[in-house]
Amino acid sequence: MPGPARVLVAKPGLDGHDRGAKLVARALRDAGFEVIYTGIRQRPEAIASVALQEGVQIVGLSILSGAHLALTRKTADALRAVGADDVLLVVGGTVPQRDVARLKAAGAAAVYPTGTPLEVLLDSMRALSETDHLHS
Repeated sequence: MPGPARVLVAKPGLDGHDRGAKLVARALRDAGFEVIYTGIRQRPEAIASVALQEGVQIVGLSILSGAHLALTRKTADALRAVGADDVLLVVGGTVPQRDVARLKAAGAAAVYPTGTPLEVLLDSMRALSETDHLHS
């Protein structure tokens, strides 16, 4: 039986507020996930590099700056560039509902706008972590 999914929680861009990201990281940890937290102001290329080094199955971006579309696209591209095509990318933060489909088109497997109940996020992350390609 595979161990718990490894999740990288990252704060891309210039956004300096990380309270929500830390809350999510702690909730994931308490739910049995292995969590790595990058801290604030990370470049997409650095996030992809850490994801590869740490062997994570999921990268969670926390974005409050309004640059969620560009940062998601750049992070998805960076993951592909390092050969981490199999790593799932999820996005949370200040995301208008109208951008959810655009984020998914840019490479997000799931989107968690501000106000998403933690239990909904955890259930979704459990479901994502149980997909066959994460444990192959």
